[in-house]
Amino acid sequence: MTNPPPLYHEVHPGNGPYLLLVHGFLMSRAQWQPNLAALSAVCRPVVVELPGHARSPAPEDPGAYTPAALAASLDTIRASLGVERWFLCGYSLGAGLTLRYALTWPQRVLAQAFTNSTSALADAAQQAAWREGGENGRLKFIEQGHAAIDRIAVHPRHAKRLPEVVKTPLLDDAATHSPLGIANVMAYTTPEISVRDLVARNSVPTLLIQGMRETRFAPFAEFARSHMPNLEVAELDTGHGVNMEDADAFNSALANFLARYRP
Repeated sequence: MTNPPPLYHEVHPGNGPYLLLVHGFLMSRAQWQPNLAALSAVCRPVVVELPGHARSPAPEDPGAYTPAALAASLDTIRASLGVERWFLCGYSLGAGLTLRYALTWPQRVLAQAFTNSTSALADAAQQAAWREGGENGRLKFIEQGHAAIDRIAVHPRHAKRLPEVVKTPLLDDAATHSPLGIANVMAYTTPEISVRDLVARNSVPTLLIQGMRETRFAPFAEFARSHMPNLEVAELDTGHGVNMEDADAFNSALANFLARYRP
């Protein structure tokens, strides 16, 4: 498939350049609800949903789920907005896509931010494990549907630190995820999304908003600090759900960073 179906997205009011916000695995546009109002002071937020998630389509073609195809789908949104450059912010799995986008088309990115993302910085061993798990588990997730999806550790139903104001809509959206789409993301996106071997060529101003309570991410953050040019780090007292667990601190860090790079 050369032209995957368009991804669902919404443009919110604001002041300044567009900011594309890309959610994580098994999340949705709802995860950004605590951030939109504050960020609108410095940008115009655009929320998108990845294939198989909530309102976006779930193509059968594996080619629609490759990181390159997904990055191209994000760029289609930029083109539809009629702008040459915009801001990016990716969360977890979404960070793998936004980082890849900025490495592919740095001339189209004013600045970017990302949160804790093991998938974006995974090493070869982790990628191999994900490939095996994705291939072996794909049919199970298609056949068992939401019963299998609900058991995934990162499903929002298992989150302990998310405020109910965001957890409830996330759960509502999770009930609409496509089992085929989720299985395909696990098989064709997650194992290939790492940009670990590419970050040394980053030329875009970048902010890592790191949730320090997620100790599993610490070595990946250290890798980014030592290998990624143009990187600065804001440390927050949160776990993985950085933008939701402490929305005020996240909003402040991101808004202050973006304000420095507005044309």
